[in-house]
Amino acid sequence: MSSVLTVQASLLCIFLWVLWRALKQIVVRHPLDDIPGPPPQSYLWGNFKQIFNAQSWAFHQSLVDQYGGVAKIYGAFSDIQLYVSDPKALHHILVKDQYVFEETNWFIQSNRMMFGMGLFGTLGEHHKKQRKMLNPVFSTNHLRDMLPIFYEISHKLRNAIASRVKDGPQEIDILHWTTRTALELIGQSGLGYSFDTLGDGTANEYSIAVKSLVPTIFQLSALRRFMPIFVKLGPPKFRRLLMSLVPHKAVRRTQEIVDIMDRTSVEIFERKRSALQQGDEAVLQQVGRGKDIMSILLKANMAATEEDRLQESELLGQMTTLIFAAMDTTSGALARILSTLAEHPDVQDKLRKELTEARKSNDDLDYDDLSSLPYLDAVCRETLRLYPPVPYVTREARRDIIIPLSTPITGKNGTDIHEIHIPNGTSIMVGVLGANRNSEIWGNDACKWRPERWLSPLPDSVKQARMPGIYSNTMSFLAGGRACIGFKFSQLEMKAVLFILVESFRFSSADKEIMWNMGGISSPSVKGQQEPQLPLIISMVQ
Repeated sequence: MSSVLTVQASLLCIFLWVLWRALKQIVVRHPLDDIPGPPPQSYLWGNFKQIFNAQSWAFHQSLVDQYGGVAKIYGAFSDIQLYVSDPKALHHILVKDQYVFEETNWFIQSNRMMFGMGLFGTLGEHHKKQRKMLNPVFSTNHLRDMLPIFYEISHKLRNAIASRVKDGPQEIDILHWTTRTALELIGQSGLGYSFDTLGDGTANEYSIAVKSLVPTIFQLSALRRFMPIFVKLGPPKFRRLLMSLVPHKAVRRTQEIVDIMDRTSVEIFERKRSALQQGDEAVLQQVGRGKDIMSILLKANMAATEEDRLQESELLGQMTTLIFAAMDTTSGALARILSTLAEHPDVQDKLRKELTEARKSNDDLDYDDLSSLPYLDAVCRETLRLYPPVPYVTREARRDIIIPLSTPITGKNGTDIHEIHIPNGTSIMVGVLGANRNSEIWGNDACKWRPERWLSPLPDSVKQARMPGIYSNTMSFLAGGRACIGFKFSQLEMKAVLFILVESFRFSSADKEIMWNMGGISSPSVKGQQEPQLPLIISMVQ
């Protein structure tokens, strides 16, 4: 009887809480009431099903086209939130007032559970300290040293595909190969460890685990929001026991993946530290020959002052963070570029001509020559502008704050709004996609893929917008203290892979409808199928 009464009391409390929220929204005026935006589809779900739908590209675009640089959207129980793409507002959110607009608590806590105390699991000064140690690792000099590794892996990929198309054109899932390649690229150049020979052998357990991480945690999007409560439920061993009791397959699979990633990271870390202690000869015998990111980071950390030095748990956290951050975004971006080239054979031919003429001998291009290929650079920039791998990120206001706008929006009462008072606790969706496709900035062809736009001076509207992003006047790699630390690394590895592949193969669209699915990281699939894949017809260049 007591358990029945407890359940009834709990349900009554939930009902009263929902009723209180609904009445409050009707009676009490909200500071964001005048901000325009689409109406909620329902009180319970707000606009969630429109925003987080796998095919919500058009809805995201409509927020910018219809409402301007800031639009009001509704979360669960019609919680008022903002979708922001205005350049000046983004500058305040991501740069000037970045410590007011932090990552959400549930995002940080769940990242700590999965990746440890790396860049994804820290905030404020702690995060700043880690970036200070990591920034030099991605210097131009170190990237020059990594380029031969990129080429070596790219040639292995070329040979693997060539063996499958030597007798004629074949349909090949290019996403499968770009994913394997991206993991090996970050494995060798990031950790000094080889995960995949790109042959026909069986993949190791780490490779299998890390490839299934994103689709697995995507199934837990709702549960991750309860992480701040979960981490307070006793010591780690007790929380681990609770997780094992949750009747959800994705929870158990996530636990298995995290265990494999942690175990492998510790093993790689111990080998690397041991080699460094033994001296240069031992380091040179390892994959990456001591030029990988973790070897450089460990050396720098040993030489750092006590104040700047990172703890072992933080170093381990960087390893899993590097893999997660680099693999799915790079593989998806490469697949998107190749798919788009398949849809535009004239652009593909023009690019291939540039690559072929640039190769002066059998040797691969050096860093400067590869970086200075104008059409290859234009193809990469345009694809990342129009199709950012991460179409949005979220932030949360930690106090009341007023942010200005570059361009005023028209309020629901008809007046122009030049600045917005954002209450403490407001969730912000940073509209990467919306900012990159803003027609007032990029012109009437903002939603058109046109690499040639980068071969001449950009319109004055692009320069005048002063978009705060760190890459090419776009938000594709974000801005401020939480911008993508490895964006130059990502650019270089993509260019190396594209140089080898486009020079060697011709890519054509398969007779299948491809759906690009929006999520934390966008991914392709064949219409009617859930498995991520991107079949293309590939043939040798004669």
